[in-house]
Amino acid sequence: MMRATRAAVAALPLLLVVLLCGFSRETASVSGAPILVTSAPAYDPLAALHGAERFPKGAQLLLVCDGKAEPLVEGFAASADASVSFDARTVLFSGKKSASDPWQIWEVTLADHSVRQITSGPSDAVRPLYLPGRRLVFARRGPGVPTDRSSSVGWPAQGFQLVAAGLDGKNELPLTYMPASAIPADVVADGRILFESRFPLGTGNTPELLLVYSDGSGVESYRCDHGAARWGGRQLASGDVVFTHGGSLARFTSPLAHEERITAPRADYAGGIVEAPSGDWLVSMRASAAAPFALKAWKHSEEAAATSMTEILARPGENLVEPVLLAARERPKQHPSGLHDWNYANLLALDARLSREGDLKATPAQVRLETMDAAGRPVAMGTSTVEGDGSFFVKAPADQPIRFVLLDEKGSAVRQEHGWFWIRRGEQRVCVGCHTGPERASENNVPAVLLRSTIPTDLTGAGAPGTGTRSAAVQGEKGSR
Repeated sequence: MMRATRAAVAALPLLLVVLLCGFSRETASVSGAPILVTSAPAYDPLAALHGAERFPKGAQLLLVCDGKAEPLVEGFAASADASVSFDARTVLFSGKKSASDPWQIWEVTLADHSVRQITSGPSDAVRPLYLPGRRLVFARRGPGVPTDRSSSVGWPAQGFQLVAAGLDGKNELPLTYMPASAIPADVVADGRILFESRFPLGTGNTPELLLVYSDGSGVESYRCDHGAARWGGRQLASGDVVFTHGGSLARFTSPLAHEERITAPRADYAGGIVEAPSGDWLVSMRASAAAPFALKAWKHSEEAAATSMTEILARPGENLVEPVLLAARERPKQHPSGLHDWNYANLLALDARLSREGDLKATPAQVRLETMDAAGRPVAMGTSTVEGDGSFFVKAPADQPIRFVLLDEKGSAVRQEHGWFWIRRGEQRVCVGCHTGPERASENNVPAVLLRSTIPTDLTGAGAPGTGTRSAAVQGEKGSR
């Protein structure tokens, strides 16, 4: 009886597919599973990174079975951003009941087509993704995010910020703390959230892929070979992350510290590549900017790299983008948070001399911590000594944009971060150097700063005796990079 019950439960997703699509195994789509895709008359994949609308003329989620399409949900003026649950029984999506409504997050149960609202409020909530532990992550447009619950200090958040919450819409947790948009792209196997923003983080305009844990800690670039715009990342079963440059495809693969180009048919790719059970890749592509995106399948292999793609669905005047498979999938790992409800965090740098930009020949004398005021201007919070081996240990303000500047003995900048990052409340973070990349490791030595003291220099601006000094503003400096 127990075995029979388990078998029935395991077969439920397939039964739901048959009920929804009315097809047999023999007449399934080329992917081996139904496909959910967003159909839109106009589509700008990078608009949200500038706080704008990706679907300025509306959108509709379609269920594609055997090359035929029908609406996933009824009664919505617009719907987009499908995310299938790990057991394939429910689907998260962004939707508007009326055209004038803000985007909100909804969930549809496939067995009975019932729909429930998860988020509410006056601002847009888009791009939901399931997280383990009955939670989700999404992007919300809104006003500035508070940086310190104990003060009125803040900064003007632009566009969208990442938010995690329960599937009941409760217990919301902001994950990003910077003056730039962040849009979730995928939840990778280790439980981290792959998201899109602009590089340098908080100041630049080049689309880039980054990672963050589901509590907002550990933010970092996926790779540090910055340059070409990249977006629309999705993780494959191999662990590789495939993404688009627009006119080409590339991947991040574990053995390499830089991206690897993918030889593919010449086209314009929208991103959001999907790996089907057959091994085919489902892609949204178009021959030119004047044509709409169509949904196609590509038998990807080195031998078939230059072959044409098989069309799954095309609609005149409609862009078919952001496809997902309606199929059960492996649940990512759930990240146990080690954060505390403090207003600060600790950061240990092992050797600030190291960098992808070229190692410094001389050890900096000091490091300065900068944050951002309510007008978006950098403010120096104080300085700390850099030890002879390049190490420093500081107590930093949490949940707000921060960056470091390395100074010589005269107080002039010898290297500085041009972007921003953040460190969460109670986070304990260690970095190898100054933007070194994943291929670099420090020497296996105890950092000199910890041999001197295990108490970090206080750069939170609290002004305790013996802590770092604070200045009111940051002036432009020669010699900075």
